[in-house]
Amino acid sequence: MSFADPQSVTISGSAISLPRTSTGVNASSYTSGDTLTTLAASHQYGRRTRRQIKLTSSKVTADPLIPSQNTRSSMSCYMVVDVPVNGYTVAEAKAVVDALVAYLTASTGAQVTKLLGGEN
Repeated sequence: MSFADPQSVTISGSAISLPRTSTGVNASSYTSGDTLTTLAASHQYGRRTRRQIKLTSSKVTADPLIPSQNTRSSMSCYMVVDVPVNGYTVAEAKAVVDALVAYLTASTGAQVTKLLGGEN
């Protein structure tokens, strides 16, 4: 089963619509009309179950080596949830994910700022 089509993310206060652009076995992708933003969800099944969601943001910037030319730069942010096949219910796994998200976003994202600044 796939997420609803389209998905939407908000980056720096701007909502970005992401229509579904790809669907495969245990995976789907959503891409903005300008192709600068993508959201991908996938699942891997084996001895453990790995669920991943990835947001990629791109922008066009001046090439630092040739300032008269532009180049595309991109970054990605992932969340991977790795659970054993048995032992955790969806609700229990969600509680752990909720705890991490709350930790990262508390105090206006202070922990994310520290992480991006190189603290560990």
